[in-house]
Amino acid sequence: MLTVEKHATIPVFVPHYACRHNCVFCDQKKISGAQRPPEDLEGFLFFAAEGLAEKFTSADIAFFGGSFTGIEEPLMRFYLEAAKKTREKYPRITGIRLSTRPDFISEHILDVLSEYGVTTVELGAQSMDDGVLRLSERGHTAADTEKAAKMIKERGFFLVLQTMTGLPGDSREKDLYTAEKVIALRPEAVRIYPCAVLKGTKLEEMAKTGEYAPQSVEEAVEICAELTELYEKNGIKILRVGLHSSDLTKNGSVVSGAFHPAFGEMCRSERIYRNIREKLRKNGVRSGFFCAAVKERDVSAAIGQNRRNILRLEEEFDIKIRITYIKESER
Repeated sequence: MLTVEKHATIPVFVPHYACRHNCVFCDQKKISGAQRPPEDLEGFLFFAAEGLAEKFTSADIAFFGGSFTGIEEPLMRFYLEAAKKTREKYPRITGIRLSTRPDFISEHILDVLSEYGVTTVELGAQSMDDGVLRLSERGHTAADTEKAAKMIKERGFFLVLQTMTGLPGDSREKDLYTAEKVIALRPEAVRIYPCAVLKGTKLEEMAKTGEYAPQSVEEAVEICAELTELYEKNGIKILRVGLHSSDLTKNGSVVSGAFHPAFGEMCRSERIYRNIREKLRKNGVRSGFFCAAVKERDVSAAIGQNRRNILRLEEEFDIKIRITYIKESER
């Protein structure tokens, strides 16, 4: 008998089925590892829902990887109908979500989504700086994102905004500006994707010619740690930081840029490092021995990869530091 609530996602990838734009950084086939949705989508969803029954208390059906609401309406309705039937047959399916572009949202589209019980709409905003959007060849503006986000919220959908760091023309200041604009739109959640240069994209050519300088993993970790803290302080849930690694590492798609299979953990480690550093500064610690207590599950992240956090703190403050923890039952 299940005693802990466990949620799962049944993913359906629709790469480039509808997107009429070819962003400089994008190759959805490499990112998703899929060429098309299953031909028998209803059968696929029923099978997946059956398989989840003994392991999870609830699940979402999620259409990922493409501009879903730009699909021709009959085909879009076909996919949504399969999702709706699955949700009706299996009560543990509690939601249907999809990802799309800001300029592919309209009142009619939202009517269709409501008809089939869609619960969450994820918008690929990427940046709220029009210069960055233009250089990335996104084909929409920050104003399009603001308009679409407000429409989605007004219709009662759960709103998720996806943003990227390290795009052409981007900077730390522009990333923070994007975060401020996103916070003002009050999404329920965000995803943050540092820009990775994928083989065969226009961004790869831009990097080769020097037109674009890829963001390093270290630079991306620093800014993403700052962004995640900012979002959390404003009550916005962070669904993911960094691209999924499995397919990208299998086919060697990443040429350069801010990609690491443990990127999210690196950001968490950076935040813990900054927290300890701030405490050392406030306490005026300079030399000697210092013991930092963290949550038991955070010990590894506090130490950092190859003891990176320990080494940085010891060098900056001229101290010897030990990371320890207090068990939850002892607090």
